[in-house]
Amino acid sequence: MSIVEEIARLKREKNAVILVHNYQRPEVQDIADFLGDSLGLAKKAAKTDAQIIVFCGVQFMAETAKILSPDKGVLLPRKEAGCPMADMITREELKALKEKYPEAKVISYVNTNADVKAESDVCCTSANAKEVVKNIDAERVIFTPDKNLAAYCQRFVNKEIIPWNGFCYVHERITKEEVLLAKERFPDALLLVHPECNPSVIDLADEVLSTSGMVSFAKESDKKRFLIGTEEGLIYRLKKENPGKEFYTAGTAKICRNMKLTTLNDVYLALKEERYAIELPEGIIKSAQRALEAMLKYV
Repeated sequence: MSIVEEIARLKREKNAVILVHNYQRPEVQDIADFLGDSLGLAKKAAKTDAQIIVFCGVQFMAETAKILSPDKGVLLPRKEAGCPMADMITREELKALKEKYPEAKVISYVNTNADVKAESDVCCTSANAKEVVKNIDAERVIFTPDKNLAAYCQRFVNKEIIPWNGFCYVHERITKEEVLLAKERFPDALLLVHPECNPSVIDLADEVLSTSGMVSFAKESDKKRFLIGTEEGLIYRLKKENPGKEFYTAGTAKICRNMKLTTLNDVYLALKEERYAIELPEGIIKSAQRALEAMLKYV
């Protein structure tokens, strides 16, 4: 029996579901019950009837699934798969910022650790950040941890956004210079970029979209060629789902090391041994739940 067949057998046996982020390895994407971005997967986690959620992503994503489904077992196949951007802000640092701006509401990108979510008024994702900032009942907003997503949202509102100085190292490495070179090489291609990119890259984009937004846009567009400004793992899915279209990285391929840690063997062992279960204090779960549930109202 192949490892893919073993995973399928264990999944049935244990009433498990496999959630996979768009940046995962191709062979891991291929075994997904649900493949998507952090928002889409968070919603699937909240609705699934499965007793075990195997989350092929990074720590904050598995924590989000646990917060939304505290009665379910949530497994992270590689325990060291963290998110450097999420680790750029601590709960204590956010508390200090709240003391400095007591009248401000806190919006935390879903790419944060559970204890930071617990200190936030509402979470957001790259797909709904603009709507959350626009609609939150506050004229001054603390936005953590991504300065680039905060800057993107600032384009659409008159509110004061106080950004934390965090960033995604993968998107930060997509430069204006290499995007311009890619556009020269493929002048007929549409440029789709993620809002975690630097503002100088966003200025060049035809569309600024979350990964799920890129998937939908590419499927519906009558264009045949696209430059993709995000982690290279998404291109596998785009090519697979749109065989008549062409997709290229907007410059050299950018890889998230942590997203690529998870292998099929890790998924198999996670199911077999039910290992690397996410455990969170009840108080953190309850506080973070409020912020995440508030986010789901905006989608």
